[in-house]
Amino acid sequence: MIDKVIRIFNMINAIQSNPGISAADLALKCNVTTRTIYRDLDILSLIAPVTNEGRGTGYRFMGKFFLYPLNFSEQEALVFSLLPSVLDKDKLPPGFDTAYDKVMATHLKEKARQNSIIENIADIIQMGTPAYRKESENFLQPIIQAILEQQSIDTVYHTQSRDETTQRRVDPYYLVPRDQRFYLIGYCHSAQAIRTFRISRFLQVAMTGESFDKGEFNIKQYLKNTWSIDRGDKNVTFKVRFSPEAARYIKEEELFVHPRMKDQKDGSLLFEVTVNNEKEFIQWILRYGPNAEILEPKSVREGLKQQLSQWMELYQ
Repeated sequence: MIDKVIRIFNMINAIQSNPGISAADLALKCNVTTRTIYRDLDILSLIAPVTNEGRGTGYRFMGKFFLYPLNFSEQEALVFSLLPSVLDKDKLPPGFDTAYDKVMATHLKEKARQNSIIENIADIIQMGTPAYRKESENFLQPIIQAILEQQSIDTVYHTQSRDETTQRRVDPYYLVPRDQRFYLIGYCHSAQAIRTFRISRFLQVAMTGESFDKGEFNIKQYLKNTWSIDRGDKNVTFKVRFSPEAARYIKEEELFVHPRMKDQKDGSLLFEVTVNNEKEFIQWILRYGPNAEILEPKSVREGLKQQLSQWMELYQ
């Protein structure tokens, strides 16, 4: 049985490195008969998309299939590390010990290299500190690693609006940058729903070693009509006129929504977009001051007039 498993792995490597290889050449490389190769190919076809397109064309893998033999999950690495203790070494073929040591050494080297890359990325990305805290630990490294390895994390999270600190288990899906901040979008086990977390509000983050599956979650669908990061529950369509001075900057804005823009003869820009959080959108509009005029909806236009009146009273 062990010989067959090793032979199938050798066949995978041979087909990957020699697309179109014949059954006879596979038999020669594996030191078995072609009849044995055909039986092994029947087994291999159950786990990999191997094909033979016709007489004399040999075997190859379909599509973009590629087996990277050292791309172990944590569980796979643990199982493989225990292999020598559960096998009868007297029945193993020569060279097993040295092959095993090479595989484990390469796995550990690749693991260390991956961790080093993540550390460097986390060090390069600089984050600010919330005004209410004197210092803030950078948890980007374990979060990025957990996302890549699809591992749940145990966290301690502070909600500033309620001045509340809670323990949560989160399946981290995506990191999203917004306005010099990073947000984590993932499944919160305590809420049993998808939630958005501000990275700077994490007080503790630890990987659990437990894997998760994102299922059919689609980040683009989740953020549809979301202007910045907070999802509202009511879609509102805005029409805005931007002055010629602001128009070119608006066109360069990198947005997650898809506005409709129309150039005017005087150089101004008509901008129409549907969003589900009008507060976030209005805050963005106010950055452009008098270079942005909200045309619709009328209720928002009137509300902005009242706000401007309050500002005038404040500064008079």
